[in-house]
Amino acid sequence: MRYGEALRINAQPALEGSRKRDIHLVCGFTPLHFETYLQAHLNLHFPGDEICVHTGLFNDLEGNLRRACETGSDGIVLAIEWSDLDARLGLRASAGWAARTLDDILAQVEEKTKRLEALLAAPGRATPVALIAPALALPPLVNLPPGQCSPFELQLRATLATFVSRVCGLSGVRIVSDHALAASSPPPARANPKLDLSAGFPYTLPHADAAAALCVPCLFPAESAKGIITDLDDTLWKGILGDAGSEGVTWSLEGKSQAHALYQQLLASLAGSGVLVAVASKNDPALVREAFARPDILLQPSQVFPVEAGWGAKSASVARILKAWNIGADAVVFVDDSPMELAEVKEKHPQVECLRFTPDDPAAILELLYRLRSRFGKSEVREEDRLRLASLRASAALEEAHSSEAPADFLAGLDARLTLEFANVAGDGRALELVNKTNQFNLNGRRFTELEWESYFRQPGAFAITVSYEDRFGPLGRIAVLAGRLAAERMPEESGPAVQCQVDVWVMSCRAFSRHIEFQVLKRLYEKLGAGNIEFAFETTPRNGPIEAFFGRMVTAGRPRQGLELPAADFERTCPPLFHQVIEKWTTSEKNLRSAFP
Repeated sequence: MRYGEALRINAQPALEGSRKRDIHLVCGFTPLHFETYLQAHLNLHFPGDEICVHTGLFNDLEGNLRRACETGSDGIVLAIEWSDLDARLGLRASAGWAARTLDDILAQVEEKTKRLEALLAAPGRATPVALIAPALALPPLVNLPPGQCSPFELQLRATLATFVSRVCGLSGVRIVSDHALAASSPPPARANPKLDLSAGFPYTLPHADAAAALCVPCLFPAESAKGIITDLDDTLWKGILGDAGSEGVTWSLEGKSQAHALYQQLLASLAGSGVLVAVASKNDPALVREAFARPDILLQPSQVFPVEAGWGAKSASVARILKAWNIGADAVVFVDDSPMELAEVKEKHPQVECLRFTPDDPAAILELLYRLRSRFGKSEVREEDRLRLASLRASAALEEAHSSEAPADFLAGLDARLTLEFANVAGDGRALELVNKTNQFNLNGRRFTELEWESYFRQPGAFAITVSYEDRFGPLGRIAVLAGRLAAERMPEESGPAVQCQVDVWVMSCRAFSRHIEFQVLKRLYEKLGAGNIEFAFETTPRNGPIEAFFGRMVTAGRPRQGLELPAADFERTCPPLFHQVIEKWTTSEKNLRSAFP
């Protein structure tokens, strides 16, 4: 991006009523053009929003970080340079480069990184952080020629690496990739000594642009895709299964088909992190089962569901897979070696991202693997991610069993166990992840930043119920979140009529449908509160039909309004028989939340 373009982007006014986003740019140098580029890339990422980039004091990285963490914002960009760790590592200091000072520099850098780590690890920090490690070359401090690495430099970089690896494990801290930065900003083209000495800004314009461009998606990652559908012949393996047989297809270096092995390895890795993997192939199902039974296959059959093998159109197979997964087509990638098959699927499912596997072009295959890793990348893999495939298999088994049993008898025999965790704190992040990713059973489609989610629970009477589920088909993990507020005038420490409640957030994973979990959650909430009615901040969205239908069967008007009150009598009249074993847990701080739910 050219600097003039960045200025034009920043000059565009925010839309009326748009959201304000506060970002702290924390650095020790003069932010100057980096601030401009960062704001421009934030404007592109959040079009129409009001973007406010806050900077700090010159040469006070530590103080700027402390103030940013204490103030709170939507995000922090922490740009560290060598001179922030010790002024003698920059061009603006005149403290001497004598050999005897090198040990002192190492000691100072180690001490500074420990203090920075303590700030990032401070309890209560809810703001996400994108960290850029020092990107500029060190000045020529040592007596060795520049082409030879010195023990001092190795120790310095080891200290930095230790610091970065430790803070990378902290909640909400994300490290900008050195490799990605080098791809768009080669190291020799990063430094601007003239501007550094005259204005305290050390970067060239292209480097400032590249660094800002990487910081924004690192700080605000795009929602990852959920499922990948793959072809088999000349895609998952080399060869045509129907011609070569299950022993004749290959995926190995010896078989000159290592590209297929790399693809299988990536799919197996993605499956291990909760990505859904399915097969859509024009093949004999029996031969496909034989091929997946080979002991040397890298993508295990237990990691694939469903397998659509037959002779019909690939688009029809994709449709059945989408139905089995119960996710939107825009969260799915389809990979095939045939341009015709890709075009046929794209015509019927335009929201599916269709990518070609080119087995004779290893460079293109490697590029495809990086693209898939980017599309499915996530900052954290939770236990619920690993349970996703098993829960889908369980849902399929449940649906099959359900079709042959009366609903009440079937649900009664599930041996279902619900764990309801009542809390007045934000929790470990799984609840927020559910709120921000769930679409179909979603009260109003509202999304939260980490800071907004933390702030929600600072309101008087705020609480959340996180729901976990397990039955004879296996565990689903945490699958639902309900968050609301008790009426301030009827908090538990006061005497008076029954407690009333406003529910602002209610989401449930589609994996948990058809088990009456939503009824059990409301039943418990009414019972705990003793409430005559509960208010729901319901709003219709393009995709929340299931929760609208849920309310529609209970409200007397037939169709739920934008915001509704649901009397306990209407709920009890329409609530079906429930057979869950319910376990309650409590996580509270300060006020006694449990006394509000006797």
